[in-house]
This record gives sequence, structure tokens and C-alpha cells, in this order.
Amino acid sequence: MSFGPPPSVYTESARSADRTRARRRRHLLGGAAAVMVAAALVAGAVALWPSSGDGAKNAAAAVRQAPDEVRETHETAPASPEGEPAVRHDEDKLTADTRYGPGLWATDKLAVRGVATRLEGYRIAPGQDDTAWSLQLDGHLCAVSRDMTADHRTAVVIQPPHPGAAAGKGICDQVVFVDLDTGKKLWQRKMPGADFAYVTNTDLALTKGVVAVAWGHGSVAYDMASGKKLWNTSTGACQDQGYAGGRALLVLVKCGQSGDETYRVQKLDARTGKPRWTYQVSKGVQGVYLPSADPPVLAVEAGDIDVTDLITLDGTNGHQRATISMSGYEPLCGSTGFSGPFFGVLDKCPGLVVGRERLYVMSKESDEIDEPANRVVAFDIQKGTMAGKFEGRPFQNVVPLRVDGDGLILYRRSIDEVQPASVVAWNSRTDKETPYLFFHLPEGGEGALSDPEQSQIVYEHGHVFFAAREMERDGKRPKGPVLSVLGVGPAGSKH
Repeated sequence: MSFGPPPSVYTESARSADRTRARRRRHLLGGAAAVMVAAALVAGAVALWPSSGDGAKNAAAAVRQAPDEVRETHETAPASPEGEPAVRHDEDKLTADTRYGPGLWATDKLAVRGVATRLEGYRIAPGQDDTAWSLQLDGHLCAVSRDMTADHRTAVVIQPPHPGAAAGKGICDQVVFVDLDTGKKLWQRKMPGADFAYVTNTDLALTKGVVAVAWGHGSVAYDMASGKKLWNTSTGACQDQGYAGGRALLVLVKCGQSGDETYRVQKLDARTGKPRWTYQVSKGVQGVYLPSADPPVLAVEAGDIDVTDLITLDGTNGHQRATISMSGYEPLCGSTGFSGPFFGVLDKCPGLVVGRERLYVMSKESDEIDEPANRVVAFDIQKGTMAGKFEGRPFQNVVPLRVDGDGLILYRRSIDEVQPASVVAWNSRTDKETPYLFFHLPEGGEGALSDPEQSQIVYEHGHVFFAAREMERDGKRPKGPVLSVLGVGPAGSKH
């Protein structure tokens, strides 16, 4: 795969630096603790992977939506939180040391994975590796959205082969709209003027009826139903850097050259591309992420290379509501585990989840072995004040996964057979914790799968799914299969 300038993802120095960064979140699991975890995971793996069994269904309640709105669902607690395997698929025949897997989506029936040059749907079927469909794309995946529509459609940007002078330059200039239930390609379009769209700068978002793509040198929006181009922008003094979608469409606009750049955020009319309001980001900010469009939330790098503050805005007029310092917190914006800002990072902050009235962010890890490994803290979006905290346990980090109504769904990693991994629902207003799933992950994979920088973790319709962002060959078994996606669901009552 050619990623085009700037720079190649295959430089060993970048890959090594990325692995070092990813490992820093697991530095406490050393010495005796690591031995205890390893032994526990062996036992846990045996307990987790039975050959068969009838799972109790835990369907997410339907939220009334139009088919072309970005999907929102509501979860209910299962009859029993005992977990059992629901999906497992391994990648075979890795021809390079690393294979990239930037996409993971889930419905009530399928887990869908984006890997290299294809999308694949796997049936939720305990004890089986059951591929429902496979869609071969015309090139490598360049950008993905974490979202899908209420009727299970999503879009991806790909890097098709190019003839002549464009060959080998890694241009990502085609967008594909796909039905995730069937694997059917609904339409494919060539993006206009996308000669400088690469895997390093292309971002993709969905909002009601619209697919929007930006690459820092232009942008384009398409109608979901027909694939018709609605509007586009070209090069100029100010450029669309990317979008955040969902219930609204926000754009990050950058003006000026590197070292003297300024940013503004605008809420757009998704059908026309015209701004409804503009928020001017303060000068001196080095970078901006858009973790949420409605309510509008910005994550800014003010005088640092990491996110220093969250800024919440009024969705009706763009006026600033609150500023929340990220000192002591890890929203992980842009930290998607790859060897660079690949596959679209503008709206992706794996350590941060935004609800309608509250946002939830991971704290930094504690260095004390007798204290909680970290915590998830709730903040009031309007006031910017702390509104509650969910404590992890020693060596058991907690990760916010998604909001569910007024509450939050979290993942808590395991440490031994007595304290398994779990998915829990937390109401920050009452501090009530409701267990959804208890389970152990397979031997050898718990650390990487539990790390939101290395793994995509999705909870949907009563199941939790894990998928590595990068799949690496085992040096001792270079031709052996490598885990691609793993799902766990409720086992229910058994006799």
C-alpha cells in the first residue's frame, strides 16, 4: 500500500516509536503482576471459549430514527452478565509483517471489519468463524467513519491504482458507500480535485443523508441515496481539514501556513455546505480535533503537542460554553495506534465519549500499585464542572466506550480469573453501576485488545467486539493466523 507523502508508514523508526508509545499504557503490568495476569489469562481463556451454547439475546432497543440518520441505539441489561464467545475471525496469509485494519462496525446480527483492501461481515454465531459476506474494494482503505446509518450503511475512502504520473503516489480519491447487512456496494464516486488526498490527511464523516470527505486541499459531499455530489470546495487561503458528523455536521477550517496557522470551526448545512455559525479558535493553538458535532466539543492543543483543553460550544449559535483542562487526563485524540495519523483521526478520541449533557474522559494512569489504575470522569457540558467519576481498580483500567441515553457504557480490563474483564453501564447522576458482561480474553491477547490505542472496542446490541488496529505476524509462526476480530455476548441461563 502506498500512503503517499507525507512520509511512508513503512519507516521502521516510526513503527518502533509507535509501539513504544502504545506500550506506555501497560507499563504497570510488570514483574509479579505480569506473572499473575499471564496465569489468570490461561485459565480465563479456557473458561471463555466453549464449543457451543445458546446465548440469551440482548437486543438494543430501537431509537426512532429516519433510515438515513446516523444510528443511535439504547442498550438493556442482559438476563445474566455471564459472557460467551460470539465472534472470532483470524487473518490468514499475512504477506507483510503488518496488515492494517482500520474499521469495525456492529449490528444485531453482524460484526463488520475493514482490513487492507476489503470489508467483511461475520455472523454473530457462538463457537463459529462464520463469514456472511466479503466485499473486495478497488484499493486499500484510506479513511473510515466510526458511524453507520440507522439502516446499517456506511462509507469508506479507498486508494485505487492510478496509471501514468499518479502511479505509486498513494492518492485516496474514491469514496464507496456500502450496505453493511449484505456487503453490497451501493455506489462509488471519484472525488473531484483529490490529487493531494492521502491516508495521512483524509477524513470522512456521515450525517443525515450526507457523506462528507475532506483532505486539507479540498472537500466534497454526496447524497447518500443517489451518490450525487451536493457541493465541494477547492484550494484556497483557507481549507477544510475534516468533519465531525452524527446529528450535525461540523467542519474544521485551517487558514495560513504552518507555524502561522489559525483555525475556525463551523456548523454547516449538510445539503449545501453553507455555514450556520462560526467559532474562531484562539491564536496559538497548534491543533484541533472534533470529538463531537452535537453537542459541539473541540479538543485543542494549546502550546503543546497533546490535547490541553476541551471547549464546549452552544449548538445553536456556536458561542463558547465552557473550557475543561485536560491536565491529568488522556482523551487520546489522534492516538489510533497506527504509525501515524492514518485513516482519518479528526473526530476520533478513544479516551473521550460525549453525550448530550455530559462528556466522559479517561484519566492518566496512576503509578501507585495499590490505587485504581485510572478512572473515567464525567463533566457537565454546559458548566465544564466535574459531575462524577468511575474508579478503575489496581491494574484494571477503565475505558469509556459509548453513551447510552443519560448513561455511559465502559470496559474494565481483567487481571485474574477472580476479577474478569467486564462491560458495565454507569449512571453518573446516581453513581449506579450495572454489569452487562463478565468474561476473559484469550491468552496472550488481553493487553493489546484492552488498549484503546491499539484496539477498536465497540459495544452494540449486548455484545462487545475487539479488533486490532494493526495485525502483526508472529515471528515464530510467520505463516500462522492472526486474530482480527473477537466478540463476546451474553451466555444466558444454561441447564
